Amino acid sequence: MIRLAGDCQYDDCPTVYATDRGTIAVQGVIVTDPGRVRLSPGEALVEISVDLLREAARAAG
Repeated sequence: MIRLAGDCQYDDCPTVYATDRGTIAVQGVIVTDPGRVRLSPGEALVEISVDLLREAARAAG
């Protein structure tokens, strides 16, 4: 994976990556109360900042 956005030295904080499959992977804080969001088995809901998402969008071109 290629890091698009995130400023962690030890890969332990919110980060956005581009994969070799043409998709985006997001590392963030797990949302423990997703409210009405329905998750399928194997899925997780994570939270990142809007600024991080904007940085990733700029990097992805």
